[in-house]
Amino acid sequence: MRDFPPETRAYTDRGADAPDTRSPRAFLWWMVRQNGGLFWVGLLVALIWMVPQTVGPWMVGRAIDTGIVAGDSAATTRWVLALAAVTVFGAASGIAFHTVIVREWLIALYGTTKLVTRKALQLGHVLTRRTPTGEVLSVSGSDGDQFGALMEITTRALSQLAAYLVVAAIVLSTSVRMGVLVLVSAPLLVLLGTPLLRPMQRWQGVERSRNSELTSMATDIVGGLRILRGIGGEETFGGNYAAQSQRVRQSGVSAGRWLAAVESVGVLLSGGFVVALMWLGTREVAQGRLSVGQLVSFLGYGLFLIQPMRTFVEFAQKWTRSVVSARKAIAVFSQRPPWVHPDEPATLDTAAVIVDAESGASIRPGVLTMVVSAVPDDSAALADRLGRYLPSEEGALVSDEIPEDLKGRAARRERSARALAREEQARRDEERARQPWGVTVGGVDLSRVELEDVRRHILVSDTSPQVFAGTLRSAVDPLGRLTREQAERALHTAAADDVFDALPGGWQGELEERGRGLSGGQRQRLVLMRALAADSDILVLVEPTSAVDAHTEARIAARLGEHRSGRTTVVMTASPLLLHHADEVILLESGVASARGRHADLLRDSAAYRSVVVRGGDADPSALSHPSEESS
Repeated sequence: MRDFPPETRAYTDRGADAPDTRSPRAFLWWMVRQNGGLFWVGLLVALIWMVPQTVGPWMVGRAIDTGIVAGDSAATTRWVLALAAVTVFGAASGIAFHTVIVREWLIALYGTTKLVTRKALQLGHVLTRRTPTGEVLSVSGSDGDQFGALMEITTRALSQLAAYLVVAAIVLSTSVRMGVLVLVSAPLLVLLGTPLLRPMQRWQGVERSRNSELTSMATDIVGGLRILRGIGGEETFGGNYAAQSQRVRQSGVSAGRWLAAVESVGVLLSGGFVVALMWLGTREVAQGRLSVGQLVSFLGYGLFLIQPMRTFVEFAQKWTRSVVSARKAIAVFSQRPPWVHPDEPATLDTAAVIVDAESGASIRPGVLTMVVSAVPDDSAALADRLGRYLPSEEGALVSDEIPEDLKGRAARRERSARALAREEQARRDEERARQPWGVTVGGVDLSRVELEDVRRHILVSDTSPQVFAGTLRSAVDPLGRLTREQAERALHTAAADDVFDALPGGWQGELEERGRGLSGGQRQRLVLMRALAADSDILVLVEPTSAVDAHTEARIAARLGEHRSGRTTVVMTASPLLLHHADEVILLESGVASARGRHADLLRDSAAYRSVVVRGGDADPSALSHPSEESS
């Protein structure tokens, strides 16, 4: 039996079982298989749980016929005791069934969350290029809950189907007419309820799409709340969120109407079934074909069969919701990583010269190199190439959400077109990855090195890092590898003492999600501290001090070189305070390295360099070559 939490190895482990994304039904069957033996154990326990419920009415009928009607008190007592034992057994098996079924639900729910997490790890920065954040979050949250609900209802529906057939056989062996009525009732319920399932599924899909968009809006608002407050845009964006919330509510109401219609059909038919069974049973007793005990048994079975019939309706509802959710999940899980494994992996020599063919920049090992560009995107693109990150493409995002006015074949065609667009984008990324990367380390192109090795040895800290909720210690050292002295050294270099002091509890102080309790400068220094603490062989920093004041920047600049002494460090910046401490500076013009040397020399000899570094271009170069600083 698979234990909880579920073991998930897909995507990040080669050869691990990955979800079947050929179709929603194939994916859902894969989810069932992932429960392993637990699904079959749950079904067995559910069947055992149904035994007392199928035997109980028969035992009541026998107690009436052989005990009460016959006037045999001993027989009545025996049947009552037997019924009590069966009831106790049913209660115990019900507890076991509930325990197993909740376990199935949780495995499907958290297994989906783990799959999304591992897919995000596999795709990295490419995931947000291909799929909106709201869709990914919805798959991890609400869709995972739908899959868990499907596991529960599937087990329950199969056990109650078996009980339904057993009861039908018992009734049929006693009375053909009443047995036929029992056998016909459930198929009739399914037949009349099926036409209502398609519009219900459509509106549930619309609700799911609108809710995904609402989640994306919430993510964007939270991520940019500080900026929104600065420009006074809270009311506008809050109004947009409120309007989208109403659209979600409207679609939920529409889906609820069809759901209520399906429920009404189930209640109407199950109630009509009990009435018909009672009427027919009374006639059978009047004509002498049934005994009083048998009639009571049949009425008990009639009341019992309401439960399976309602379960079949519930199964249809949750199946349609799960198909909608599975279609969204496939859009995420079917995406292939853009990187390929080299046929003959090479070893990365981090103590060698790094050369970027596109810009012509070469970075000497073991020194502090800084890159200056009038266009920040050019230096950021160089940082991406050094870390082997794919460049972002405008308009590359492909959503699986389709316009609400498309139905039937038009909706299927649009969904297929978007799936093909995502496949085409993945194909382009894969072709790009198969080509030489253009960045060599000691003459070895990064495309010949396993991506895991590149990530292990080359760390890129960009301008949009993530800060997760947790302690300061876990934010700086998530793997728990640092000693206290190493962590404090990183804190000192990043001049982040005020971050430490601002949190009650010091290293055990709690950070809010995204570091919301910190200022922009504090959050940036926390990220710098984390990058320094990783102690990677090659460190690439993109504008690491853009949000800090000049005095703090001067302290960081004076300490960075000593902290990274002997290891390759590349900083993308145009700050004179940092550039003054660089071992070597590279100037990019139109994305191409046009000059290199010491900061003071470039200030003196290069007008292009002065135009980027010196604000206004007319400051005294000698003053900038020796800026005042506080190095303590």
